[in-house]
Amino acid sequence: MAKKSQKKLLVIHGPNLHMLGKRETSIYGKMTLATINAALKKSAAQYKLNISIEQSNTEGKIVEFITNSQYDFLIINPAAYTHTSVAIRDAILAANKPVIEVHISNIYKREEFRKKSLVSDVALGVITGLGMQSYLLAVEAAAIFLKTQK
Repeated sequence: MAKKSQKKLLVIHGPNLHMLGKRETSIYGKMTLATINAALKKSAAQYKLNISIEQSNTEGKIVEFITNSQYDFLIINPAAYTHTSVAIRDAILAANKPVIEVHISNIYKREEFRKKSLVSDVALGVITGLGMQSYLLAVEAAAIFLKTQK
């Protein structure tokens, strides 16, 4: 149970991330989403953050997570929707919460179409290409941000 003073962190994993460990292991490695989620929970606990973690392959469901959830900070890996979803971008703007965009792979070293993010310019920052560490660095950054904001 979260204490009232604990800040709430929402992590959203986008489409196909439930397939980690099975899909394109040369790009994404062999770690599973369960491994990432366990590490996220451990990291959040160290920073005394209450964490909720969601994954969806559906754009509308991700929009609902962003706009209907109670949280102080959002970490999102929009996955393929990074490059296509105006709806997710608009939801982030509507929610008006601080956001870090994360990616397991370095989207700037991949296909040309992956180099354009519709989320990056509405996020506080982007962490890309560091595997699971991208998420963990985002948790650390969120904790620091939330601690310094009054």
